[in-house]
Amino acid sequence: MVRDGMVAALWPSCGVLLQALQILVYPGVGGSGSACYRCPLGAKRYLLTGNIVKLKEFQHKKVAVACNLPGTKETYFRNLEEKLTQNKLILKGELITLLHLCESRDHVELAKNVIYRYHAENRNITMGEFKFGPLFMRLCYELDLEESAVELMKDQHLQGFFSDSTSFSILMDMLFIKGKYKSALEVLVEMKNQDVKFTIDTYVLAFAICYKLNSPESFKICTTLREEALLKGEILPRRASCFAVALALNQNEVAKAIITCTNLNIILHMQLNMLENVIEILKNAIEGNLSKYVKRQVFSEKGESDTVKTVFHLTTKILDTAVKHFSHYKKKFKSRKTIKKIGMVAHACNPSTFIT
Repeated sequence: MVRDGMVAALWPSCGVLLQALQILVYPGVGGSGSACYRCPLGAKRYLLTGNIVKLKEFQHKKVAVACNLPGTKETYFRNLEEKLTQNKLILKGELITLLHLCESRDHVELAKNVIYRYHAENRNITMGEFKFGPLFMRLCYELDLEESAVELMKDQHLQGFFSDSTSFSILMDMLFIKGKYKSALEVLVEMKNQDVKFTIDTYVLAFAICYKLNSPESFKICTTLREEALLKGEILPRRASCFAVALALNQNEVAKAIITCTNLNIILHMQLNMLENVIEILKNAIEGNLSKYVKRQVFSEKGESDTVKTVFHLTTKILDTAVKHFSHYKKKFKSRKTIKKIGMVAHACNPSTFIT
């Protein structure tokens, strides 16, 4: 409450913005009946969307694979075990089928052994190769086997097997839901060490994990990741920035939280095409009747979401869209012969131009 009061005193709209961002971070949690923006239920349900996890699609595929399997599952598992014992080549299709047939921890243990063998045989084949990582993570997601997922993810013998951001995102989301934030942070560090490209989902998960840990170390990691992303010219998602603001407040870094809120406020208005509001914010920052002893708002050019570049980019986009719309309707008017080469006064005085 003390920190919220300090923020409101230094910049009145910061508190309002945080309430608005709360709805973005935790859809369905908030409003007049909300307890607070720290509600874990909202975070658990909405951090990673269904089109990334794709659990339902995976389960439907499992049913289809089982129905089309020649013979029984037990026979299929036994044949693969014999292949492992006899050092026979594991085929890609066999591993894909196996991952769709697993229904227990014992099945997953067999799948792990097959994965080790398959990766050892195909570690140098990467061009256009099927991504097994997300498939295995969805299996662990379904069976609540996050420990097995973390074990394989961090195993150096499988370096390159989980080479996609989706695998890491699903695992971090799984750990976040279980409240295993330290393990989730270890997966994030492993992702960075393996030089896997961060996505929008990665930043949201990473900042949420750091926020939940709420320590000086996690704040430093969050700040470092944010600065590195912006140096690369990446625009951070608003939801990630929400967690960065909340973490900064929890760590008594009020000044950094205010700067983030100020820049985020402008970007939010820009993305809602509320150009007049943005102009008013900038105008007040420059022309506002403030005492020289009151610190003025700071706008980022190489900071949070690169506000200056973003405003310019979105303004240009809005203007370009407006010009395209105008050009489109101008062509329509001409094709329907509703544009006349006469002055406005002559047009107004001509009775034939009005519908009676």
